[in-house]
Amino acid sequence: MAHGFAPDCRHCGACCASFRVDFAVEELLSEGGQVPDGLAVAVTSRTARLRGTDHQPPRCAALTGRVGEFAPCGIYEWRPSPCREFEAGSDACWRARRRHGLPTPPNPA
Repeated sequence: MAHGFAPDCRHCGACCASFRVDFAVEELLSEGGQVPDGLAVAVTSRTARLRGTDHQPPRCAALTGRVGEFAPCGIYEWRPSPCREFEAGSDACWRARRRHGLPTPPNPA
């Protein structure tokens, strides 16, 4: 957490509506992982992408609710590694929040 505090992700969702999410096909349920196959599209034989994250504007198909209000992940327990590794309060988090007009700390990086 780059700025000493982080937003409540359940009331944000900005990252889920800002970035393309690619991950290894091994993370799909059908390949022994946990990500529901119906929420992913094939990119290559080794890479899958969460549905909706390659649209303009991006919005993950697993995002429920409204960005900036109540926006929990519909597959939180089964989300892919890029989502698990995304850090609330990181520079990327603040950039996503700015894109959606949500509050950020003073002078974010």
